[in-house]
Amino acid sequence: MLRSKIGGIGYYVPEKVVTNDDLSKVMDTNDEWIQERTGIKERRYGKKHEETTATMGARAAEIAIARAGIAKEDVDFIIFATLSPDYYFPGCGVLLQRELGITGNEAGALDIRNQCSGFLYGLSVADQFVRTGMYKNVLLVGAEMHSMGLDYTTRGRNVTVIFGDGAGAVVLQPTEKEGQGVLNTCLHSDGTYAEKLAFINPGSHGGYHQRHTGETPDYGYSDAEYGDIFLNSHMLEHGQIFPNMEGQFVFKMAVQKFPQVIMESLGKAGLQPSDIDMLIPHQANLRISAFVQKKLGLKDEQVWNNIQKFGNTTAASVPIALCEAWEAGKIKEGDLVCLAAFGSGFTWGAGLIRW
Repeated sequence: MLRSKIGGIGYYVPEKVVTNDDLSKVMDTNDEWIQERTGIKERRYGKKHEETTATMGARAAEIAIARAGIAKEDVDFIIFATLSPDYYFPGCGVLLQRELGITGNEAGALDIRNQCSGFLYGLSVADQFVRTGMYKNVLLVGAEMHSMGLDYTTRGRNVTVIFGDGAGAVVLQPTEKEGQGVLNTCLHSDGTYAEKLAFINPGSHGGYHQRHTGETPDYGYSDAEYGDIFLNSHMLEHGQIFPNMEGQFVFKMAVQKFPQVIMESLGKAGLQPSDIDMLIPHQANLRISAFVQKKLGLKDEQVWNNIQKFGNTTAASVPIALCEAWEAGKIKEGDLVCLAAFGSGFTWGAGLIRW
């Protein structure tokens, strides 16, 4: 049976290291406070006006393409997952194509907006394309440039300290080898609490926000006017243009959904947690990863965490961690690798790969 396998993998993180002590110089926070709540010690920030989500994605993609043993022109479809695109539109998929210098092949490009679980959703899409024989070399990229859109004041510290920049990429190719490749993917969503982790302004939502939250947005305008406002000085002054998160609520949802979807994926394959050789969880919070590890009864050597040095890189976190674990020799041919993510939406998912 035709399956898709990861034929090449790569990641890129910017050179600039930003420590917790660095952030404490611009907001009321400290290293102990950040590590206790998130496990993060440092993160990377891209070079302003030089690096972007698309350029970082391209650097990771070049490594993945080379390791897949193909030329850039052989890529016949691009999937790009991010919440921090270079432009509101067009999406990063076509920008990546241009950055790689392969616009001449006119390969299709698809942009995915599933935030932290974007790479898992992209993996599922790419897997279907390869399984059906539609494409032979699907380039899947997860990349983020969070540093350009965070609130670097005490007001925004609960969110800002968490995020970093980076990119990861894989090339999905067909395989007929027995048992090899993507075994399954399980994807879910529940939009009931969408505003608990969201970037709401600027937006075109108008009265939609009030209808679903019961709150009238304070835009500094009358009720009759606010529905027509896209961006104004009131939003800027009151920090409404930054991401917002109810951390405790998100944490409770994550520790519930992570184990559930992992067990679902294992169940579909007739496997148990003990069969996992390496779990690559989305790097959201080290406490969440520890909870999931304990819930599944996994040993330290069965779980890869790198949030300590890269922070949460959202759609890029799973491919960066996957590549890093593989480069460290922790993932070998025949190993069962489990990927899992949970994030804004809420959306979540898991997938199993026989390496």
